[in-house]
Amino acid sequence: MRGRIPCQPQQSNTMSPRILNTAKPTPTPAPAQRHHHPPPPRKLGRRAASAAIAIAAAPALLSVVSSAPSSKAQEPEPEPAPVAGADAAPTTTAPGLPCLAELPITATAFLDVSIGGEPAGRITVGLFGDASPAGASRFMSLVTGVGYRRKEFVKIVPGYVQHGGVVSYPAVPAVTDRLAAEADAQRARCAAAGGGGTVHAAAGAVSIVVRDPSLPPPKPKLVAKGGKLEVEEEQVGVAPNATEFVVTTAAAPELDEAAVLVGRVLGGMDVVEKIAAVPTVRDNGGSPYFRVAKLIGDKRAVVAERGFNRPYTKIVVTNCGVLSKTE
Repeated sequence: MRGRIPCQPQQSNTMSPRILNTAKPTPTPAPAQRHHHPPPPRKLGRRAASAAIAIAAAPALLSVVSSAPSSKAQEPEPEPAPVAGADAAPTTTAPGLPCLAELPITATAFLDVSIGGEPAGRITVGLFGDASPAGASRFMSLVTGVGYRRKEFVKIVPGYVQHGGVVSYPAVPAVTDRLAAEADAQRARCAAAGGGGTVHAAAGAVSIVVRDPSLPPPKPKLVAKGGKLEVEEEQVGVAPNATEFVVTTAAAPELDEAAVLVGRVLGGMDVVEKIAAVPTVRDNGGSPYFRVAKLIGDKRAVVAERGFNRPYTKIVVTNCGVLSKTE
């Protein structure tokens, strides 16, 4: 027929290979190559990536730690403590022994004590007349007669108990200055002897109070005398008159500045412990209200401060005296 286009099968066969050859061939990866080159992983979050890095690095870290020496192995081992033997130097059982236990005793005194009206026992005191002549003589003069008899313990604090002494005794500067000088000499001797370097470094020390380190200095004031103004020093507080005494229940180095050592407890330390166990008025000196009241000079603060650490129960020396004295 005239309008029909004849088929050309050979021409279509020759064009097909030409079209396929113009495109870049896409190589198919071999199975072995797919095993050694895995497809890229999916994008991980920050926490997941950190966890993956930690898991991957764990074997390497473990190998490094296991190969590194331990820190304890680098430190030198402590030397073994020396074994006490025949060549070992003797040690003291308590600090301050050269200042207390080795001093010679020249006299023995006693103090009978009652707590709440009930007898508590007797305290026996050995006096150091050679090492503390002024202090031991002062104490002996107070235990005889009516000095300490019927007088009370007025202060109980951790480390020592304190007797109120005799109020009627005037504070004579010549006496108190001599006792203070003796206290300074004792402190210097103990510092040179070692054993803690403090006089009151053990329980059982008996001392007389000769100073008050917390006592403020005198205040100047104007007074009219004979029609003229004169400046005088007003003593704030009451200075010790060297009749109050303390007995230590533990180390109390704060007493080195305030008291002179006169002896030590030979017997009745259990009585001292009974005194120390009596309940006392709570020390409220750290209260801001008390500080303000004392700062402005409120007399109620002064009265309250005198009652701090005072025992609720009356503790009295019912009898006292000297048992023996060496010439």
